[in-house]
Amino acid sequence: MDLPAGYELRAPTPDDLVGVADVLIADLDDAGQIVLDADFVRNRWSRPGFDLAIDAWVIVDDEGSIVAYGHAMRDEPNVVESLGIVHPSHRSRGLGSSLFDRIEARAAQMLAGLTDARFRHAINAGDRAAAAMLEARGLRPVRHFWHMQTDLERSVEPSRSPEGNEIWGIDPSRDLPAIHAVLVDAFADDWGFHLPKAFDEWVEEETSSPSYDPTLWLLASEKGEPVGALTASGSDDGGWVDYLGVRATHRGRGIATALLRRSFAAFADRGLRRALVSVDAENPTGATALYERVGMRVVNRWDLWERTFAATGGPAEDP
Repeated sequence: MDLPAGYELRAPTPDDLVGVADVLIADLDDAGQIVLDADFVRNRWSRPGFDLAIDAWVIVDDEGSIVAYGHAMRDEPNVVESLGIVHPSHRSRGLGSSLFDRIEARAAQMLAGLTDARFRHAINAGDRAAAAMLEARGLRPVRHFWHMQTDLERSVEPSRSPEGNEIWGIDPSRDLPAIHAVLVDAFADDWGFHLPKAFDEWVEEETSSPSYDPTLWLLASEKGEPVGALTASGSDDGGWVDYLGVRATHRGRGIATALLRRSFAAFADRGLRRALVSVDAENPTGATALYERVGMRVVNRWDLWERTFAATGGPAEDP
């Protein structure tokens, strides 16, 4: 679809980071609570294999201001995930459809020749216009996610480790293999599991991120054996729990709760005002209930839509 008069689509440059973040913030403010910012965009642009020149787009108005943004990136070998956002004041003008054309075409290129290829697109829950567009393009909603948050006091008292367990900060030169092993085991049966199973690939992805901060990571052990892990990062005013996992054999013992409270205390010690997490609303391990028990509440909802692609790179026929 061609853009209406007064708009231009181009590839973003690193200098566009703030402008893209402003559109993201306006989109979130319109849908719920602002929980993502320039750090989120910067981290996405730093993902291994992501090429800003061909995997992302901005739409600018006649004054040169960025009013829409989209990207497509490989999430698994046979999965491409994408995002497209339009500033609330520039909606209903065809910008979203035009942007999605580019996203969809790039996804087809990236998935060409792959079997069981899947194209996924994230939208704010409740965005009826976006949902109608995706449905017309053959996508269907496959998963619902929540952003959850708890406000932090100036000082948070961490809970004691469960009896028989120890929790400590990590030494990256020693503990990364243990963190990786615990997370792979803990998330093995989750829907859409995409933590890189190869250790070297995971290390590259984590350490190349601008938000990588192993001083916020935690490891839980029992009799010297790693049984739980938490990875986290900090932004301007909030701390993110990125991954939290406990081996299936050790669930129900309070390990995850202790890891979370220890993490909240570390965030508070840094002066961060809130702790946040993105969680699958249908998580089979009861993660949403766990987060509620430690005082977190839902502040945003977003949905993931999906369509399969044939090996030729085009949409697969409906069964």
